[in-house]
Amino acid sequence: MEIDVQKMIFEFIGGLGIFLFGLKYMGEGLQKIAGERLRDLLDRFTSNPFMGVLAGAIVTALLQSSSTTTVLTVGLVNAGFMTFRQAIGVIMGANIGTTMTAFIIGIDIKEYGLPILAVGALLLFFFKSKKVTYIGQTLFGFGALFFGLEVMSGGVKPLRDLQTFHDLTVSMSDNPILGVVIGTVFTVIVQSSSATIGILQEFYGQGLMDIDAALPVLFGDNIGTTITAVLAAIGASVGARRAAAVHVIFNVLGAVLFLLLLKPFTIYVEFLRNQFDLEPEMTIAFAHGSFNIANTILQFPFIAVLAWIVVKVIPGKDSIVEFKPRHLDPIFIEQSPSLALDQAKEEVIRMGEYAYKGLEETSYYLNNHKQKHAEVALQIEDALNNLDRKITDYLVELSSAPLSDEESHKHSALMDSVRDIERIGDHFENIVELIDYKISNKVDLTEQANEDLNDMISLTLMTVKQAMRALENMDREEALAVVQKEDQIDQMERAYRKKHIIRLNEGLCSGQAGIVFVDIISNLERIGDHAVNIAEEVLAEQ
Repeated sequence: MEIDVQKMIFEFIGGLGIFLFGLKYMGEGLQKIAGERLRDLLDRFTSNPFMGVLAGAIVTALLQSSSTTTVLTVGLVNAGFMTFRQAIGVIMGANIGTTMTAFIIGIDIKEYGLPILAVGALLLFFFKSKKVTYIGQTLFGFGALFFGLEVMSGGVKPLRDLQTFHDLTVSMSDNPILGVVIGTVFTVIVQSSSATIGILQEFYGQGLMDIDAALPVLFGDNIGTTITAVLAAIGASVGARRAAAVHVIFNVLGAVLFLLLLKPFTIYVEFLRNQFDLEPEMTIAFAHGSFNIANTILQFPFIAVLAWIVVKVIPGKDSIVEFKPRHLDPIFIEQSPSLALDQAKEEVIRMGEYAYKGLEETSYYLNNHKQKHAEVALQIEDALNNLDRKITDYLVELSSAPLSDEESHKHSALMDSVRDIERIGDHFENIVELIDYKISNKVDLTEQANEDLNDMISLTLMTVKQAMRALENMDREEALAVVQKEDQIDQMERAYRKKHIIRLNEGLCSGQAGIVFVDIISNLERIGDHAVNIAEEVLAEQ
């Protein structure tokens, strides 16, 4: 029988493409339905490593991607919400949660892929409600997942008649390490263990390989899936590199351990298949689930050891942006409102320091286009939003306590200052987005424009710093200097706009570059306005 190699390859890679798209689209839909609750779930339920495992498994089952959960976890570690040891529990749980896809594939509903896809499309395109479209997106992804599998399985059918493939699976049965290598390499290429497990389920389901060859490939898939975290960690923070290292060590140790126990594990899987009369696809799903659960149980008692090894291998202190307030103790509201007010002020000053740092990181990003500066700036913006909520809630609670006239003035000054600092965060976030736009659209600014931007950013940074100093020390001189500097910022903005129009008329810069330039200077001018608002609070106090 003649095998149409081109048709086979096209169906396989096309089906794989549809499968991967479906998996990603479904995960994004579920993420949109769950929203911020996933991050809250990780934040709230990781008080101990066991709860971390549970939270990691649930979040990954919803996101359909252990890599996404790992990235979320790294963000929480960097934000000071979670200790590194708690994060290890979440990463272990993520490995369990990722087996959910294999169980979904194990349910034999491939022929219903297209109708599910059609229902998803219907909800996506014919309904205005966001919630309905998110459900539509999830269903569309779910249907695409099965349709991709169906196309793929059509592509791999002829392989059973190919002698070379038959010889390869026989040598994989005789040499498990070869199976591990093939599983690892293929997952590294595809960058999704869910996809490679899905393909393995297809191969095993169609009798293209026996269980002795399939299980080592399964172990290899679990090693290969760590590549995503490794790639994400290159050049990233210490926390991200440590999380990636944990992922690699955990999965490689598991694979080595189960290779040594391959015989008893194979007997166990065959027992499950016969006992529950499992379909071949579901047999692989159970093997995958059992492997990850057993691996977690075996390594769970050694979390502290794992943490110690990783910290030794990847030393250094991480730059932590703390989302949580440090000074807001509710007991002071009852006991001593004036002390509570001082605490709130400490927190506002800390928030102001963050705003300055965020703007500083933005200026670095403008000049060197290094992604890490954008990440830190956006992380700080996130922290500012959180601190804004927490400080405002604290001050609102404090407003019901008995305050003297002077304290009431101070209270309202802090209330207003918090809002101004939070708005500074919004403006430097806008600038980061404008720089992103500039980079992705290859927009070039003239040398003069870059020089003007740097002059204006330097002056704005000095103004913000001085405004925070004025608030901290209630210093009238500093506050007056801020008003003066803000005046200079306004003049600068007007002058630079005129210079920009001249450049535009002379054809020295493009319209796109003009939009970026004008938007950045107007955001800097607004930051100056918020700095002067803080200074005016100080002047009003005198």
